[in-house]
Amino acid sequence: MEGSYKFKLMSISFFLFLFLSAYVSPAIARKNRIVPLSSHNKTSSSSSGLQTYIVRLQRSSSTASSSKDEDDWVEWYKSFLPADTVTTNEEGKSTTSSRLVHAYKKVVTGFAARLTEAELAQIKEKDEFLHAFPDRLLPLQTTHTSDFLGLHRGTAGFWSDSNYGKGVIIGVLDTGILPDHPSFGDAGMPPPPSKWKGVCEFNASSCNNKLIGARNFVKGRAAAMEASDDRLALLGPYDHDGHGTHTASTAAGAFVENANVAGQANGTASGMAPLAHVAIYKVCGDKCADSDILAGLDAAVSDGVDILSLSLGGSSIEFYNDATAIGTFGAIENGIFVSCAAGNDGPSWKTLSNEAPWMLTVGASTTDRSIRSTVQLGSGVDFVGESLVQPSNYASPKLPLIYPGFAGSSGSALCLNGSLRGLDVKGMIVLCDEGEISRVAKGWIVKSAGGAGMIIASAKSSGYILRDDVHVLPTSHVSYSDGLTIKSYINGTTSPTASISFEGTVLGTSPAPMVAGFSSRGPNQADPSILKPDIIGPGVNILAAWPFQVEATNNVASSTFNIISGTSMSTPHLSGIAALLKSSHPAWSPAMIKSAMMTTAYLNANHGDFIPDQAMKRADFFATGAGHVNASRANNPGLVYDIASDDYIAYLCGIPYTSAQVSTIVGRRVTCSGIAPINGTNLNYPSFVVFLSAANGYTASVSRTVTYVGAGSRNYTVQVAYPAGTSSVTVKPTTLSFTKVDEKAEYTVTFFGRVSSGSASSSTSYSEGYLTWSSDDESTDVNSPIMVAIR
Repeated sequence: MEGSYKFKLMSISFFLFLFLSAYVSPAIARKNRIVPLSSHNKTSSSSSGLQTYIVRLQRSSSTASSSKDEDDWVEWYKSFLPADTVTTNEEGKSTTSSRLVHAYKKVVTGFAARLTEAELAQIKEKDEFLHAFPDRLLPLQTTHTSDFLGLHRGTAGFWSDSNYGKGVIIGVLDTGILPDHPSFGDAGMPPPPSKWKGVCEFNASSCNNKLIGARNFVKGRAAAMEASDDRLALLGPYDHDGHGTHTASTAAGAFVENANVAGQANGTASGMAPLAHVAIYKVCGDKCADSDILAGLDAAVSDGVDILSLSLGGSSIEFYNDATAIGTFGAIENGIFVSCAAGNDGPSWKTLSNEAPWMLTVGASTTDRSIRSTVQLGSGVDFVGESLVQPSNYASPKLPLIYPGFAGSSGSALCLNGSLRGLDVKGMIVLCDEGEISRVAKGWIVKSAGGAGMIIASAKSSGYILRDDVHVLPTSHVSYSDGLTIKSYINGTTSPTASISFEGTVLGTSPAPMVAGFSSRGPNQADPSILKPDIIGPGVNILAAWPFQVEATNNVASSTFNIISGTSMSTPHLSGIAALLKSSHPAWSPAMIKSAMMTTAYLNANHGDFIPDQAMKRADFFATGAGHVNASRANNPGLVYDIASDDYIAYLCGIPYTSAQVSTIVGRRVTCSGIAPINGTNLNYPSFVVFLSAANGYTASVSRTVTYVGAGSRNYTVQVAYPAGTSSVTVKPTTLSFTKVDEKAEYTVTFFGRVSSGSASSSTSYSEGYLTWSSDDESTDVNSPIMVAIR
């Protein structure tokens, strides 16, 4: 039917930081940063001023055994609570269910409870007390992407070599899951490994050999909402948002043929590790409470997961006050790899989430797929845009073109609700600026005002990053630059016109990848000596499973997949690739897996030049980290940088944190005075951050140790691309020789800065370089980014 354009979105709930169809303005981003949790029980006169606190304890000699029953742990934790909050039941057990939110025992020793400041002060007097901090709320942060990442079905390649992740368990902490989605079918899946100790809180038929566990931990969030635990617990691990289903299927979804959204991006959907097992830990509703995240981490480690994927995070904070940093430290001590979202607050600097060095911090990039809609002006100039909805048999007539921003307020430019009143837009194509409300919502407003089509001009912070949305009228999303050109045409033309045509799904677009404008940037605020993010991966317009139908009624079949964007989407890509590496190299530590991905990442896009950012400028290391993940190369990194948990403890002492603060993170008493500290620059990290100033004579030396993971004997020779801020860089030795697997070698790099003849600057300038170890058979290059800070 010509021009038919009626679409319906079913049951899609609002969720933060997904960038499903919204550009988040700076004001909105600030408003949605982490906020303290407080809870007031209106039914109890003694609950005034209650707040949820996470309390860290040191195990005493009587509680040292990790084999204690759950009830024993709970009883011990209750003994710390004020006496007047504890009652005894008929069995002689103490009951404080209204005050004790979570009891932890695996990744941390401690609990979350609702307390007044006075009650917390009493607990601090106990000998076993280590530290306490308020609960916080954190926001939530692929048919083609497996091909884009070099993962192909068949008898050769990384997928085959890693057995598609078979036997590896990925724990996903998120909003839950839709268990009967075809992405979680278990055809061809073996039973979970014997080490698996988890449970399924769905009925017995909902879990299988793919989805092996599902648990709900949304209690801290319930307390924040002044809602009863029971009411939220009724939802179980079901996903009422979409985020968790999407991320879990991206990491380890099964092969599903003919996956698409509104007939576009059609193909075979799969996760990065399609034969890996999935365990879901529901820790989020619309937001995620620190206390619930810690409970999910505690359970996941106890259950026996191999990989943890967390598409959530908040503002930078000291590690000893960061539940995610604390819980994931416990995970890596148990040999579990952790992948976390970098955040969606870019492109400004210093906007990162999840900055601890034991995590893989993942930024977001585009792929080479475009779902194309083209704008042609009356002048004959074309602008390539995108729209997920591609109406069939659309006539694409030339229609009058209007930009409300020339006739009204800034609200009119943004096509906000009510802003088009008094403007005659009937039968016209309306140009709207991105921002404040979702792009799809703008379409509803334009359509309600009588508009016949819409052009969305990206915000300056989005630049050339275009989004695929299920629009309600013919639409094209164009770049910021193209938007300016279109506005100039409208302003300088008596009767401006335009048409919109649709070309469907196009592969091989260039340049790709690009760093998304929303992807958070460094420098690392928690510790500037660690380069973050670590890496980037696909996070823009990602197709994956969805618990609700995204239904198009213009003869396009409904679909239970959806296309959304965010570092939430890039994170599970890396989690799935980590699962492949774990399957291929089961003895590798979390740091070795991380190193393999970072040192094999690439920095050039498919147009042959450096990966660009949203403004088409070269993306710096504060945007890309080590570069874009290269899944196949990561399987054969040659050399890796390993880090033991004791090294992280020495690093924490070197930040410097106090002994008490370090003890809070690692969960046991640490005395930093008895430990040789390691500063972040000398942590055995796969990247370098070096500080040069008058204080160190503009000279600094750092050391690294590499472990050989190749086959046979190999020699590696170093090459350095000098950062602009240095006069020279020396490496000793310049050649490393290995004769057997797991052999180690140390090297030292000395940086000499360019000394300015002027006075010292109060600001810091940054320059970039590379250090590469190349094997003598030319099979492997081990790359490390260098960031030099000069002050």
